[in-house]
Amino acid sequence: MTRSSREPVGVGIDFGTTNSVVALAFANGDVESLSWPTAEGPTATFRTALTVWREGRAVMHVAGPEAIARAAKPVGEQRFIQSLKTHLASRLFSETRLYGKRFTIEDLVSTFLGHLLEGAAIPTGCAIAGGRPVVFAGGTADEALACARLQTAYAQVGLTSVDLAYEPLGAAYWYARTLTKDETVLVADFGGGTSDFSVLRFSRDGGRLKADALAHSGVGIAGDTFDYRIIDHAVAPRLGKGATYRSFEKRLPIPAFYHAAFSQWHQLSWLKNGDTLSGLRKLAATSDREADLEALATIVEMDLGFALYRAIGSLKATLSREETALLHFEGEGVKIEAEVTRADFESWIAPDLKRIDGAVDEALRSAGLTAAGIDAVFITGGTSYVPAVRRLFDQRFPADKIHQGDAFQSVASGLALLAADRVGAEAS
Repeated sequence: MTRSSREPVGVGIDFGTTNSVVALAFANGDVESLSWPTAEGPTATFRTALTVWREGRAVMHVAGPEAIARAAKPVGEQRFIQSLKTHLASRLFSETRLYGKRFTIEDLVSTFLGHLLEGAAIPTGCAIAGGRPVVFAGGTADEALACARLQTAYAQVGLTSVDLAYEPLGAAYWYARTLTKDETVLVADFGGGTSDFSVLRFSRDGGRLKADALAHSGVGIAGDTFDYRIIDHAVAPRLGKGATYRSFEKRLPIPAFYHAAFSQWHQLSWLKNGDTLSGLRKLAATSDREADLEALATIVEMDLGFALYRAIGSLKATLSREETALLHFEGEGVKIEAEVTRADFESWIAPDLKRIDGAVDEALRSAGLTAAGIDAVFITGGTSYVPAVRRLFDQRFPADKIHQGDAFQSVASGLALLAADRVGAEAS
């Protein structure tokens, strides 16, 4: 990790579904992001992932770039775990066992945070703002539970006074740092698990930036949901989705559980257990598509989730530039290729876009404003580069009002400024 030689007055931690970022704010207003070494050079984004394995009796783990490196070139038996944040608000996920060791969701998150913050040397008493979505991901998300679990995870790595702040508020602070006039700003933050929106009124009060929150809204739909649609339509049908198996004298459909869990990054690693794989292979043996279901089992057993993730990410990136792209995945004897058009992709995510659009409506309505009352729109997050997502804003607002922020750094940098600003406000 590369860290500053100066002592920060504020720290911003953007613990994301896909990527995490840590930023430091200093008394003079400067902001620096921590960086970590990789084979390709330093990176300021730390992939939110763990790779876990056993050495002798010890359960070992790495996170971020090291987890990715080990997942890309597996060394023996291991488990690659991603999208941890998605489990925070679910009462259905409380704990799991990895190589015989019990991990609660708080343990998994704190294990990740320990790697993320290793060597950061955050000064004792330094103000820390940690990001949280407006609405947590999950069909039955429990917000209070998610926040309590997140605070517990921070406490387990020694950070007992982290103020949780809405992630779009952090992005808004980053945008507003250079404002020279009062503005009403709509912030749209598109992460891996959630899409969050805030409407804020920024003004200067005695030289200090003042932010009045007018409204917040969000929806548990973002990049991971779009990935799910691609897998469900283009990958799962080639891995036995829709197959049947024989039970006595009847033909029955393969239980939907296998493909539903396979299509979601936060569920994929939990399919890799003896009972699940054994059950899948028993079904495959009497299936009308045995080879396809065996390929599904191979991907799960050989921990090829990261390789599949990269293939899906490459497809989405190409479709953001081109009208047609080739999905290509290959590993351990399994090969999947499918041509996908942008029109296909946009038809698959149409219901998701409608819900995102509805959340924007809700933010404006709660603020008592129409699109005309917004002075600027600040968009951040990787999913904001999807053309269909960008069109939601192009159709509402003039081009000169829309500003694109750094896809990964805006939230953490703004949270650091927010933490520092609170220190300044308390001191004055």
